[in-house]
Amino acid sequence: MRYGQIRAYDVANGVGIRTSIFVTGCTHNCKDCFNRKYMDFNFGELWTKETTNLVIDYLRDKNVSGLTLIGGEPMQNAKELLEIVRDIKKSVNKNIWIYSGYTFEEILEDDDRFELLKECDVLVDGRFDYRLKDLTLKFRGSSNQRIIDIKKTLESGNIILFME
Repeated sequence: MRYGQIRAYDVANGVGIRTSIFVTGCTHNCKDCFNRKYMDFNFGELWTKETTNLVIDYLRDKNVSGLTLIGGEPMQNAKELLEIVRDIKKSVNKNIWIYSGYTFEEILEDDDRFELLKECDVLVDGRFDYRLKDLTLKFRGSSNQRIIDIKKTLESGNIILFME
């Protein structure tokens, strides 16, 4: 797996100060995507054990409230990210947000994506739709995207939106 960047301190992609991993690779090709260069699966640096350790070090900072997986398309890197997330969770206990162009329902249809989803707490789902772009929305780019509380949704069987 490759990544385009890691932000030690990110306030744009989830509640609080977060460490964000921007994976590369995405086939959705959303018009006006904000991370077009991250669509290329060959862009960026190769992920290593040292990279995982660096993220763990960032997450150990008491000011950092959680981890965000964004891209690119994290769910198109699900197998690799699953292992990385599980390694991180062995060392730190922080909430995990994941952004995906796939809807919650689409993620449930794929075993690898569903396994990754279960390791996370909040999902921002749905492809960016430039016609529904809304700069006033928190943590998402277009009004079709949902911010889903994963654990509550899986427990209830109904989509439960995340409430700050």
